[in-house]
Amino acid sequence: GGGVTGLAAGVASGRPVYEAAEAPGGICSSYYVRPGGTQRLRQAPADGEAYRFEIGGGHWIFGGDPAVLRFIRGLTPVRAYRRRSAVYFREEARFVPYPLQYHLSHFDAAFAERALGEMTAPAAAEAPATLAAWLADRFGPALTGRFFGPFHAHYTAGLWTEIVPQDPYKSPVDPALARLGARGEAPAAGYNVRFVYPEAGLDALARAMARRGDVHYGRRAVAVDPARKVVGFADGEEYGYDVLIATLPLNEMMAMTGLEGAGEPDPHTSVLVLNVGAARGPACPAHHWLYVPDSRSGFFRVGCYSNVDASFLPRSAHERQDRVSLYVERAYRGGARPSDEAVAAYAADVVAELQAWGFIEAPDVVDPTWIEVAYTWARPGSTWRAQALALLEAHDIVMAGRYGRWTFQGIADSIRDGLVVGAALKDGGA
Repeated sequence: GGGVTGLAAGVASGRPVYEAAEAPGGICSSYYVRPGGTQRLRQAPADGEAYRFEIGGGHWIFGGDPAVLRFIRGLTPVRAYRRRSAVYFREEARFVPYPLQYHLSHFDAAFAERALGEMTAPAAAEAPATLAAWLADRFGPALTGRFFGPFHAHYTAGLWTEIVPQDPYKSPVDPALARLGARGEAPAAGYNVRFVYPEAGLDALARAMARRGDVHYGRRAVAVDPARKVVGFADGEEYGYDVLIATLPLNEMMAMTGLEGAGEPDPHTSVLVLNVGAARGPACPAHHWLYVPDSRSGFFRVGCYSNVDASFLPRSAHERQDRVSLYVERAYRGGARPSDEAVAAYAADVVAELQAWGFIEAPDVVDPTWIEVAYTWARPGSTWRAQALALLEAHDIVMAGRYGRWTFQGIADSIRDGLVVGAALKDGGA
């Protein structure tokens, strides 16, 4: 595939990359829509009068190996940012800085004291089996009931009671910071305190990577025959391989190869990203993104592209700042894609809710994007991921990237994966 991992593997290996779409980047790519229009443009129009959105919502480049960040900067200029994010409680119009467990002073004193005591209590002797139990053990009933429970119920589309806890760095607990934040303001903390973003958009980074490789567009793989070592494409052509680097989601690759023995795939959640360009509302916040536990429309996050950079707005609005470019994310269980009619009704509900909050006024663009495999999870005791990867590797299929290896990681780490596996297999054939 021609997402960032596949493009990096192509750069490092010198081997061809086959991408189903007509442009590189996958979900890590930008597109443009003129106010009042519906046509997606791959590049900004010459007059600059278009909103810039991203296929998968706000994809900011955080963390990452310094060498990978240097690689990115060598491809396209980037700007550095310091995170501005919060939890938004709509009924109170309350913004609590993220991570909220370090900012308890934003709640009333009695709640803050109770939450602090529960959060710093000794952990259970036996490790909790599910994400729901882990959150309750880690943060206690007060914070779990107020935020972590309802947020994760939306974020995982209800799976939080069925899946194991993972990515604990997203929900850290430092007792010293928690106590400091209960008395006043704690310093910024978390894995994404700082991030970078290409000045000309993610599409500029993807195109720069593609120019360094041999990328073939419009080539959708529909079958992989591991016995014959052949990839079949939608146009009927077949290509042989010695070693195949694959960045497709692990569950899709297992189905495509027909290999058996790994068992039932672990679950995933899909995300409907609603990109919105609109007149800026009187209460539109200055945050980069907000975590929302209690939206009426069912979304779990709303982000503001244009609070990160004015280049996400039509050129005429750069100085006036009277418009806003937003993304809104709602999760669904994998395989539960809503109908076009349901999406249209949901989009109308979201616009109405954001207007009621005062975040936006009249919309210029409302554009939905469906990400089938957005977040990947594991059931308690599951060995599916390890067995699936081993089966594929035994047939010279090397999975790479966030979805290929069924894990969570950012853009920088996904690029690193591609560079590492591409370099490792450069002389071994691909």
